[in-house]
Amino acid sequence: EIFGSSCARTSPLGPELRDPLPDMEIAPAPAFVAPSRVQGASQGLQAPQPSRAAAVGDVSGVSDTTAAATAAVVAGLAAVGGRRQRRQRARAVQRRAVEVAHKTETSDKIFTEAQDLMPGGVSSPVRAFKSVGGNPVVLDRVKGAYAWDVDGNKYIDYVGTWGPAIVGHADDDVLDALKAQLSKGTSFGAPSALENELAKMVIDAVPSVEMVRFTNSGTEACMGMIRLVRAFTKRDNVIKFEGCYHGHADSFLVQAGSGVATLGLPDSPGVPKGATGATLCAQYNDLESVEALLKENEVAAVILEPVVGNSGFIPPTKEFLVGLRELTTKYGALLVFDEVMTGFRIAYGGAQEYFGVTPDVTTMGKVIGGGLPVGAYGGRKDIMEMVAPAGPMYQAGTLSGNPLAMTAGIETLKKLKAGDSYAHLDRLTGKLINGILDAAREAGHAVCGGHISGMF
Repeated sequence: EIFGSSCARTSPLGPELRDPLPDMEIAPAPAFVAPSRVQGASQGLQAPQPSRAAAVGDVSGVSDTTAAATAAVVAGLAAVGGRRQRRQRARAVQRRAVEVAHKTETSDKIFTEAQDLMPGGVSSPVRAFKSVGGNPVVLDRVKGAYAWDVDGNKYIDYVGTWGPAIVGHADDDVLDALKAQLSKGTSFGAPSALENELAKMVIDAVPSVEMVRFTNSGTEACMGMIRLVRAFTKRDNVIKFEGCYHGHADSFLVQAGSGVATLGLPDSPGVPKGATGATLCAQYNDLESVEALLKENEVAAVILEPVVGNSGFIPPTKEFLVGLRELTTKYGALLVFDEVMTGFRIAYGGAQEYFGVTPDVTTMGKVIGGGLPVGAYGGRKDIMEMVAPAGPMYQAGTLSGNPLAMTAGIETLKKLKAGDSYAHLDRLTGKLINGILDAAREAGHAVCGGHISGMF
């Protein structure tokens, strides 16, 4: 069973870093897939059970969400076996899909109630499924590579809570460590040795980071970062790139990606002109547009997603990243990599390790919290010593560095560092993406796509 979601770009490793379906390529749409609904696949998958009506083609009375669901199942099966077998399997799924009634009554009831309690019924816009149609399903529990909703439907999850669940949901080692920490307390409001341990792991892994400050989210990390680069350089202007998303702070909601792009907004109402007046926008992979801005303005920093993940998947050219390093050095600006998505995902040391280009400052999030709220920014020691209480640049947080988040991050990074985690992640994601692209092209669609390790 597959239902659409906004733009899932992460592929969690699953239980104990194993492929949940090692012999089958499944093309999600692109969020959750339930193996119990697909007959004839490998690994002894069960025949379809009564679940959800879904169809492709001219089928009346079927929602956009369920139509997209079956289309993706068909695409996944089309990527397996010979041409004739693929077509037979695809037709069989289409026939069965219209006979299946997927139960979502409880999800629908909860979401209807939620819309009277929270704006749009959600705590973050992407969860409302506005970009793909239909109502979201309400999840009840997760484990490994799987998710169960409140109606009892089981899914293979390719979203991984939008990135943090890279080693799979509710990993046993992570849970055991959290249980042990729970008995000691959830928040101290004072330093803990766990902060030192995770800080050492981040500093050892990420080339640019000599000191790190923990926050509670990627947005919060980017807010601290932009204040820091301005304080250090004594300049106000920053350059960002069209389509790059750096959280929902006012100064970054200019030609942003992520939910802003999904909603078709160039920026957000409520952001005063003064908040974005010092934010300059350049074109991604275009060094000339960057240098033109650097020549005409005193710029504190050039900030980018080293791989764009919030406006589709847009990889950089190596020349672009190398050129940014050279230009920022030439004009006295800092280079900042926003690695909230790429950090510990495309390589253990993030995009800067993968591409061999070292920025001055890095922001992080998602993976380093192991599923709990965490962000961080770090960089050269002389820059980071501007941050209070070592220096005059103020930034603080009541729950920053809390022991539960530190514990989850430590255990997650331990698992990622061990074995061939990234080779495995690269193999899984390549299998997924190639299956989607092959099926779409065989069906006559003009498509393009790609991946770098677990990001696609």
